[in-house]
Amino acid sequence: MNDSNNRFARTAVRRKRLFLGLSFVGVAVGAGLTAWYGWRRWADPDYPLGLRAVIVVLILLNARQNLRQYRYAVALERLMERE
Repeated sequence: MNDSNNRFARTAVRRKRLFLGLSFVGVAVGAGLTAWYGWRRWADPDYPLGLRAVIVVLILLNARQNLRQYRYAVALERLMERE
Protein backbone atom coordinates (compact mmCIF):
# COMPACT_ATOMS: atom_id res chain seq x y z
CA MET A 1 0.00 0.00 0.00
CA ASN A 2 1.18 3.48 -0.72
CA ASP A 3 1.18 6.25 1.88
CA SER A 4 -2.18 7.71 0.83
CA ASN A 5 -3.97 4.37 1.08
CA ASN A 6 -2.32 3.67 4.42
CA ARG A 7 -3.52 7.01 5.85
CA PHE A 8 -7.03 6.34 4.55
CA ALA A 9 -7.09 2.90 6.18
CA ARG A 10 -5.77 4.22 9.51
CA THR A 11 -8.39 6.99 9.53
CA ALA A 12 -11.19 4.52 8.80
CA VAL A 13 -9.99 2.24 11.62
CA ARG A 14 -9.87 5.19 14.04
CA ARG A 15 -13.47 6.11 13.17
CA LYS A 16 -14.95 2.63 13.39
CA ARG A 17 -16.68 3.27 16.74
CA LEU A 18 -18.13 6.49 15.33
CA PHE A 19 -19.64 4.54 12.44
CA LEU A 20 -21.18 2.01 14.81
CA GLY A 21 -22.59 4.75 17.03
CA LEU A 22 -24.07 6.60 14.07
CA SER A 23 -25.67 3.37 12.91
CA PHE A 24 -27.33 2.79 16.29
CA VAL A 25 -28.51 6.39 16.46
CA GLY A 26 -29.92 6.19 12.93
CA VAL A 27 -31.91 3.06 13.73
CA ALA A 28 -33.21 4.63 16.95
CA VAL A 29 -34.25 7.83 15.18
CA GLY A 30 -35.89 5.86 12.36
CA ALA A 31 -37.82 3.70 14.82
CA GLY A 32 -38.79 6.72 16.89
CA LEU A 33 -40.06 8.64 13.88
CA THR A 34 -41.98 5.58 12.70
CA ALA A 35 -43.70 5.31 16.08
CA TRP A 36 -44.39 9.06 16.19
CA TYR A 37 -45.82 9.18 12.68
CA GLY A 38 -47.85 6.03 13.37
CA TRP A 39 -49.34 7.58 16.48
CA ARG A 40 -50.11 10.81 14.62
CA ARG A 41 -51.80 8.84 11.85
CA TRP A 42 -53.80 6.85 14.40
CA ALA A 43 -54.92 10.06 16.12
CA ASP A 44 -55.71 11.85 12.84
CA PRO A 45 -56.51 9.59 9.87
CA ASP A 46 -55.97 12.52 7.47
CA TYR A 47 -52.36 13.01 8.61
CA PRO A 48 -50.15 12.81 5.50
CA LEU A 49 -47.48 10.11 5.61
CA GLY A 50 -45.97 10.05 2.10
CA LEU A 51 -42.93 12.30 2.48
CA ARG A 52 -42.48 11.35 6.11
CA ALA A 53 -42.18 7.69 5.14
CA VAL A 54 -39.50 8.64 2.61
CA ILE A 55 -37.56 10.47 5.32
CA VAL A 56 -37.71 7.42 7.60
CA VAL A 57 -36.47 5.15 4.80
CA LEU A 58 -33.58 7.51 4.03
CA ILE A 59 -32.59 7.64 7.71
CA LEU A 60 -32.60 3.85 7.91
CA LEU A 61 -30.58 3.54 4.69
CA ASN A 62 -28.02 5.95 6.14
CA ALA A 63 -27.83 3.82 9.30
CA ARG A 64 -27.25 0.76 7.12
CA GLN A 65 -24.42 2.54 5.29
CA ASN A 66 -22.80 3.50 8.61
CA LEU A 67 -22.94 -0.14 9.70
CA ARG A 68 -21.30 -1.13 6.42
CA GLN A 69 -18.52 1.42 6.99
CA TYR A 70 -17.99 -0.03 10.47
CA ARG A 71 -17.63 -3.52 9.05
CA TYR A 72 -15.15 -2.31 6.42
CA ALA A 73 -13.13 -0.57 9.13
CA VAL A 74 -13.01 -3.79 11.17
CA ALA A 75 -11.86 -5.71 8.10
CA LEU A 76 -9.19 -3.08 7.36
CA GLU A 77 -8.00 -3.27 10.95
CA ARG A 78 -7.58 -7.02 10.76
CA LEU A 79 -5.73 -6.74 7.45
CA MET A 80 -3.42 -4.08 8.83
CA GLU A 81 -2.59 -6.26 11.85
CA ARG A 82 -1.30 -8.99 9.51
CA GLU A 83 1.30 -6.68 7.98
